[in-house]
Amino acid sequence: MSFTTLALIGAIALVGPLLSLPRWLRLPVVVGELLAGITLGHTGFGVINADDPTLAFVAQVGFALVMFVVGSHVPIRDPMVRAGARRGVVRAIAVGILAVPAGLLLAHLFGTGHGALYAVLLASSSAALVLPAVGSTGLSGRTLTDLLPQVAVADAACVVALPLAIDPAHVGRALLGVVVVAASSAVLFVVLRAAEQRGLRRRMHKVSEHHDLALELRMSLSLLFALAALAAAFHVSVLLAGFGFGLAIAAIGEPRRLARQLFGLTEGFLGPIFFVWLGSSLDLRTLASHPSAIWLGLALGVGALLLHGLVAVDGVPVSVAVLAGAQLGVPVAAATLGQQLGLLAPGEGTALLLGALVTIAGAAVAAGAIGRRFPSKKEPALP
Repeated sequence: MSFTTLALIGAIALVGPLLSLPRWLRLPVVVGELLAGITLGHTGFGVINADDPTLAFVAQVGFALVMFVVGSHVPIRDPMVRAGARRGVVRAIAVGILAVPAGLLLAHLFGTGHGALYAVLLASSSAALVLPAVGSTGLSGRTLTDLLPQVAVADAACVVALPLAIDPAHVGRALLGVVVVAASSAVLFVVLRAAEQRGLRRRMHKVSEHHDLALELRMSLSLLFALAALAAAFHVSVLLAGFGFGLAIAAIGEPRRLARQLFGLTEGFLGPIFFVWLGSSLDLRTLASHPSAIWLGLALGVGALLLHGLVAVDGVPVSVAVLAGAQLGVPVAAATLGQQLGLLAPGEGTALLLGALVTIAGAAVAAGAIGRRFPSKKEPALP
């Protein structure tokens, strides 16, 4: 890895923001970054060497930060989440139960033996995608209060379940790692909340702001990397470390200045490196010799939208139910883990990302339908 490689990644990563600008496309920035990596990686011109150990490590740092940002966006403190918690949790559980036989069926049809993994993917949802989509619509009231906890629970539960589902042969080791990292995240939450209540964080913030020291950012990164080191020691993905710490920060309340700093570091530098690296590590040419992977990706994407759409029987508008099926973080994490551990068949990692893109397309259509239904951005108030 060299400065030339970094400059190249930074330049081609601009494809992501450029593709996200047209309103009719509604493409997440990461989609463009993945496409740029695919073009210059194993699939395309081979300019970016995804096997470079230094690049791979920096990408993992970006992965941890991406999952931290995703976790920090889960609306744990939102009063609307608490208001609709019971109904939202029930719906998330219902989708999860339906996803088990569906995942096993897909694994049987495609002969992969990854039924547990597919079940997690089908049941997952992405708060990082759904929340901005909701913000661009006129959705409010009880429909919104039910949707937010459903997405939050599905997102958190599937991130925790993924390390267990993707490598059943070592489920005991993975379970121990999950427990250790989750417990450590809980301890950090308790410590940081105590510091917040005693005013220590505010005093540190004033000193940092007065002297331009970025103390909160430095401390957050140190704690995140310590959790990532713990995850690596117990052979679980850094995704759990990043997401767990993000949840802890979300539960306490992330300071705006820290949020801006982390957003800039992640979205402006390390996040694009991760997504470009991930795209460059995929070889879409294997799809030509394994066309079943294309059908698998389509089945996963359409299946996720259908399963979430079934929630409409509970009185939820179909467009809102489908919107909850938008996913990205879990499929990306599954593809990354599968690549690292060598557990996926040729083309299967690409199939997982294809499934995610299908859900994004479906969610974009659903968001447009919601916006047309609530053009005034108002809905009858909660009774």
